[in-house]
Amino acid sequence: MAPYLMRVARRGTTINNSALSHSTRFIPGAFPRGPPTTCTDVSGLAPAPPLTATTPLSSAARCFSSITSAGKRIGVIPVAVVMGQLSNQPQSQQQQVCNMASSSSSTLSSGRRLNINNINPHVKAAKYAVRGELAVKSEEYRAYLQGGLTDLPFSEVISANIGNPQQLDQKPITFFRQVLSLLENPVLLEKEDVLINHLGYKEDAIERAKKLLKVVGSVGAYSASNGVPAIRQSIADFLERRDGFSASQSDIYLSAGASSGVNTLLHVICKDSNTGILVPIPQYPLYTASLAVLDAQCVEYHLDESKNWGTDLDIIKQSYEAAKAKGIDVRAIVIINPGNPTGASLSEEDIRSVIEFARQEHLVILADEVYQTNVFIGEFVSFKKVLRQLQKEQPNAGFDQVELASLHSVSKGMVGECGHRGGYFELVNFDPEVQQEIYKFVSIMLCAPVIGQCLVDLMVNPPRSGQPSYPLYKKEYGAIYDGLKERATALHKAFEQMEGVECGSPQGSMYLFPTINLPPKAAEAARSEGMTPDEFYCMRLLEATGVCVVPGSGFGQKDGSLHFRTTFLAPGTEWVGSIVKFHKEFMDKYR
Repeated sequence: MAPYLMRVARRGTTINNSALSHSTRFIPGAFPRGPPTTCTDVSGLAPAPPLTATTPLSSAARCFSSITSAGKRIGVIPVAVVMGQLSNQPQSQQQQVCNMASSSSSTLSSGRRLNINNINPHVKAAKYAVRGELAVKSEEYRAYLQGGLTDLPFSEVISANIGNPQQLDQKPITFFRQVLSLLENPVLLEKEDVLINHLGYKEDAIERAKKLLKVVGSVGAYSASNGVPAIRQSIADFLERRDGFSASQSDIYLSAGASSGVNTLLHVICKDSNTGILVPIPQYPLYTASLAVLDAQCVEYHLDESKNWGTDLDIIKQSYEAAKAKGIDVRAIVIINPGNPTGASLSEEDIRSVIEFARQEHLVILADEVYQTNVFIGEFVSFKKVLRQLQKEQPNAGFDQVELASLHSVSKGMVGECGHRGGYFELVNFDPEVQQEIYKFVSIMLCAPVIGQCLVDLMVNPPRSGQPSYPLYKKEYGAIYDGLKERATALHKAFEQMEGVECGSPQGSMYLFPTINLPPKAAEAARSEGMTPDEFYCMRLLEATGVCVVPGSGFGQKDGSLHFRTTFLAPGTEWVGSIVKFHKEFMDKYR
């Protein structure tokens, strides 16, 4: 009888087939009805390959036999391991093979169909450092402190790892919340005098709620798959005011935050595993994680840190040509403007060069513009505005064939309503048949949250001068903006004082992405704990101060360089001082 082997994860290890004994030991209980006489692969469609003298353990066949009768499983999935004489193999490895097989057999026979070895490998391959190990540990510390324990060296956890404004005490805009409260509980509209005279509601907030209720019916009901038509028209009007060029509601799709829009677009663009998407490095890991799940190719192009993280067209071209030379079908380029994690804002000249490159190479542009109101230097310029200008300036140059998808969200800016999951994307110059497929894709998820859609309407059409809610809205909006800018400046100044830390001036978004130069002993200590040096630094920072940041390796960085990303959303400056103190002690320790 042929031997059967459990697949294990130790790659490159081989089994000397000639040394296997003819008597095969099976794990007790693995085959309650006797050992199988045939072995099939995981799919159950083809015989397992024969064992050769150099079969890697990672490729050894795992036996599956699902016995069915009248549509019901009456057997178990058998797993066995050859435990004969394995010459030249360490005893510890033999035991590891046995232990892994026993564990798998136990899991499967206990009734659980799924384990870590048989779920979608593309999901396992995806990485999302923003909510990775450091974030998990920070939440453990938070729960520890909330439980009344006080033996940590800090009294609170600062979640500077994620752009989550209201978790870090950013107050919601009053007008927005007043309208939302009336949408959620329309019965309040029956008591307008109480709302106005006792609860501080303004007449325009009440009127806006009535208007939105008229077009949505109820925020508890589904909307059209691409969003409420009247809200899409509000977005189109906003885009026309912003850019000076017309927009059509038929090209606008409401989404559950911009992340949902990115997911939709990548699913449609990525044809197969040979599809490549140009992604900036460092980048928001949504893109690399999504491409990993889709089994598509991330084609990295590095931003130029010496130019405050600007785009370098020559580098983009090099990455594109290198991918093409490998046979990769590069279809799109991602631009994050203002940048995440870098905070950099692109100049109009940079935007023009990217659009020209996309025209030449027939690339779709994915413009992630969720931080468009978080600009501290200069003014935000949208990709759509520049594209329309190029079309106007050069009407026969082919710019009307450049496909652009731009995204925006209520999660960032001065709105900061991450939890309401509101966003949209606009399609420019897309083929109508492709748009029909995009509509079909969003229809599968029915619609974006309707309350989030209403919040998008409020974001793109806020109170205006002369309306009752405008003075308070302007005051709150300005205070949030000024506070962000002040904290960004204070954090940047602190980094300038820290040994071995370099950081460009804050330009936009909610983040700084400083370079850290650590002593060799710190790198050695990191390796001894199985970490990269930036992960090690960030973990020690969390353990000493309660400040959670994200290692630069989670966003991608040039070989040999180290960074971390931090928000400047947290109120106050005490936590900034704790970073400075920690850094000095860390450098002294590993000097």
